[in-house]
Amino acid sequence: MNKITFHAGSALALSLSAPAWAQDPQSTPGDPPAVQSVPESTRGEDETIVVTAQLREQRLIEVPFAVTAFTGKALDQLGVQEFEDLARYTPGLAVQNQSPNNAAINIRGVTSDSADAFFEPRISIYQDGVSISKPRGAYVELFDVERVEVSKGPQSTLYGRGALIGAINIVQAKPDLTQTSGMARAEYGNFDYMLGEAMINAPLGENAAIRIAGRYKQRDGTVKNLLGGGDFQSVKTGAVRASLRVRPSERITFDVIGNYQKDTPNGTAFKSLAFRPTDPVTGEVLGGTGIHDGAALVAGDNFDGGRDLGLKRTVWGVTGLMKAELNDAFTLNSITAYRQFHALEVLDADGTSLPVITAADDARSKQFSQELRLTWNDGGPVTAFVGTSFFHEKGSDRTPAQFDERAALAQIAGALNGGGFIPGRPASDPAPMALIGNPGFTSLLLQGVAGSFSYLLPGAIANGIAANLKAAHDEEQTSFSKTDAFDIFGDVSFKVSPQFEVGAGLRWTHDDKTSGVQAEVQNGRSILGGFLGALSQPEPFRTLLLNALAVPGAATIPPSIFYPVPIFGLTFQATPGNARINQSFKDNGFTWRGFARYQPTPDSSIYAIYARGRRPEVLNALPPELPGADARFVVADSESVDSFEIGAKTTALDRRLYLDGALFYYKYKNFQTTEQIGTTFVTSNAGKADSYGFEGQARYSVGPALKLFANYAFNHARFKSGVFKGNRFRLSPDHTFSAGGTFTTGAPGGRIDFTPAVTYQSKVFFDNDNDRPELQTVARGKIVPDTVQDELQKGFALVSARLGYTLSGSTFRIEAFADNVLNKKYIKDAGNTGDALGMATFIPGEPRTYGLQLTTRF
Repeated sequence: MNKITFHAGSALALSLSAPAWAQDPQSTPGDPPAVQSVPESTRGEDETIVVTAQLREQRLIEVPFAVTAFTGKALDQLGVQEFEDLARYTPGLAVQNQSPNNAAINIRGVTSDSADAFFEPRISIYQDGVSISKPRGAYVELFDVERVEVSKGPQSTLYGRGALIGAINIVQAKPDLTQTSGMARAEYGNFDYMLGEAMINAPLGENAAIRIAGRYKQRDGTVKNLLGGGDFQSVKTGAVRASLRVRPSERITFDVIGNYQKDTPNGTAFKSLAFRPTDPVTGEVLGGTGIHDGAALVAGDNFDGGRDLGLKRTVWGVTGLMKAELNDAFTLNSITAYRQFHALEVLDADGTSLPVITAADDARSKQFSQELRLTWNDGGPVTAFVGTSFFHEKGSDRTPAQFDERAALAQIAGALNGGGFIPGRPASDPAPMALIGNPGFTSLLLQGVAGSFSYLLPGAIANGIAANLKAAHDEEQTSFSKTDAFDIFGDVSFKVSPQFEVGAGLRWTHDDKTSGVQAEVQNGRSILGGFLGALSQPEPFRTLLLNALAVPGAATIPPSIFYPVPIFGLTFQATPGNARINQSFKDNGFTWRGFARYQPTPDSSIYAIYARGRRPEVLNALPPELPGADARFVVADSESVDSFEIGAKTTALDRRLYLDGALFYYKYKNFQTTEQIGTTFVTSNAGKADSYGFEGQARYSVGPALKLFANYAFNHARFKSGVFKGNRFRLSPDHTFSAGGTFTTGAPGGRIDFTPAVTYQSKVFFDNDNDRPELQTVARGKIVPDTVQDELQKGFALVSARLGYTLSGSTFRIEAFADNVLNKKYIKDAGNTGDALGMATFIPGEPRTYGLQLTTRF
């Protein structure tokens, strides 16, 4: 129901005073993408850089596409705990996180975030080789990880369904069979921020080991709750992982990994910047409309059985990995996984203290997957693999909504402030509910709205309809999906000479899918919905229907030959008999890639790659358009993208300087976009689109005491046809930049390191319609047209800094940290469900946060 937010900054991987970011060549079965490495010192030692971006071990410069990766130690040094933090240092990656339940992941301008059960992701997110890409279950804590990897461009041949435009893989730390070790960490900061984290690794004999890690963090909300209770935009997350590794021989390794995470923050601050927060009983103004001002938000009376604002989300899964070296040439990998999540978030969708709209998103999913991959690598010029995979998912997304029809009518009539009945009260100050709910007041509003349709509504009829308007009208829509997907894939590369290599990959995907919908009007017909619908009808139906809506008890009178009035909904209509309606379909498609790479020296590489990405067809299952009609099933054709990329990677100055850059061009066909129709969101075909750009990074180890980095990304992403022609992609800045470094020096008893960083992003829009007034009309599903283009964030920069002290000869470290040092005010999201009623809501970015961290290891 509500869309998601975007955090500042896309930048790039950064090296700090840490060991080389190299990996053990004995990579584990679920290890896709890559690892970048930077020398610890300026001595220019010949470090080993091992990557698995193409599901085989390579040096970074041998990967023929853009990859950014971070080791777990680098993430610690940067203070990265989640994807939103990661995006600040990764070029082409943007993450909009308004809550763990609503995170939009954006790579090179393309976003993946819809909650519909039948939604198909554009960006694959993997956890040890297992897809966790459905947005409601994809946002996980980054703790005790070996590395996190981001591969740009179509990666369907390597990562399968959902990797239309890129892939992110979290490779979690596995048990160490050789030694007992552990870590404990505590943090405390402003807004009563607290974090506790720990890890223990213990061998179980010579051939097995266990590893257990966990994190708990909480923070008070950064937006004050002006009606009392917990503040909004809070944090409350707990996560734990247990993993077992068994190595019965040098050639066979088994891993079993269990993950669990629970999130229970107070709620998202869907603030109105048009209406000041007020007391709903007295009408007293409680605060201002500034983005960092407090909010007066509340759930409707007895909404969804009495639920309050906030999120309850659990995500858990079990993964089994096997790697078997069959001989010196063949290796077999197996990845088996079961995963499920349940996320229920309740939100005040209108951004005011009046119960105009209360909404919720209740998403559930159960997934099982199995992949087998056989790799050939005998050290010769040919490297290849073939594989097959199976994916099964059953999911649903329930979206209940409650409307106070009297308050909604006041907003439609432009009289939420009392319409002049409170002398001198500005339009920005909602009136108390005693006035909004007064039948005499609502009767006048009904006559005013009817007059805008050139209809003279008699006073007696207006009084009768006003008496029937409901304080709580309840509707609910649920989308369902079942998917069985089968893939066959393969990839081969051939070294024509020691310097020149070519390669190609192919994947075939077959989907057997079912989409379903169930819609209910739960407590009788919507009187307001019937009134608005009647005004658009010809005579005599208009007058007959308005008279029927004025009959006492009209909301609950059953339809009959004596009262032939359908059960109207306000924003959607019920499926016949409130039943679930399903429809099945099949989809098949190929994706492929081809590349060439030239290596003029051992430390440099030039490459060119073409790839075809494909997003499967989406069968939208929608409620009936009219009361009593059938459910609608609308196909959004499969989306495809042709990607062209050329790039170069090199190291110089005894490998103290690392440079890389890539130019890319994407051409989209049948671009699938999410449009808001009323208060619901529908996947539709926006036609053609393209994007082009450049990404570059530089890292320079000046000496043992100073290491610098700078990153820049340019991405020009625009629609080329349809009603969005010329618009920017949502959440896609044209320019992003980051820069910083680490200065290290000796200090009494130890050493000090200081790491400042700045990230910048240019203007972004939060919807593909770019909030253009001509696209915010009644004809396009708006109940109240939006005439102002204000749902955007102009360019801005954020500054962060970390200052640490490490005790000599000890594993004890203390660190001070601060984010958004200059306390920049910015918005993470705008528009959302309330926009349909002309009540756009805005979600503020985090203010300045700071604190201390203590860490010890053994």
